Amino acid sequence: MFFDHFDSPIGPLLLVADGQGLTYIGLPRRGLAQEPPPDAQHKPAKLRTAQRQFEEYFAGTRRTFDLPLHPHGTSFQLEVWGALLTIPYGETASYAQIAQRIRRPSAVRAVGAANGANPLSIIVPCHRVIGSDGDLTGYGGGLPAKRWLLAHERTHAPRATLVLEP
Repeated sequence: MFFDHFDSPIGPLLLVADGQGLTYIGLPRRGLAQEPPPDAQHKPAKLRTAQRQFEEYFAGTRRTFDLPLHPHGTSFQLEVWGALLTIPYGETASYAQIAQRIRRPSAVRAVGAANGANPLSIIVPCHRVIGSDGDLTGYGGGLPAKRWLLAHERTHAPRATLVLEP
């Protein structure tokens, strides 16, 4: 297992990977970088591609990530995290909509818990999940980071163009 830290506009991120892919993205806590797992080795070269893609994302030139991911979770969590990947860049979905997407409409609270346990924040876009009433709900990196990420994506999302027929 290896790690590196990456400075981002929302604070220092901790990137952790194993031989199969990224396993964890640690959001800052009170503005400070999270500590790596004790068994992880500091190997920035192994995370260079991930760092480059994060730089592009934060610059507004990347809307999706193309990295090997290796999250650890229950089958239900993995199903929810897969559904999060279907939320388009610059858009949001509610917990209830995610529950509908996984064909478990009564599992809204469980979807919320799985969303909160997402180990690959930003790449698996749990920040795009909001309450059914449109309110922002909790985020591991704090609500200011969630607001920043949503505003950043809305600013850089492709705009629909109106084509008028002659």
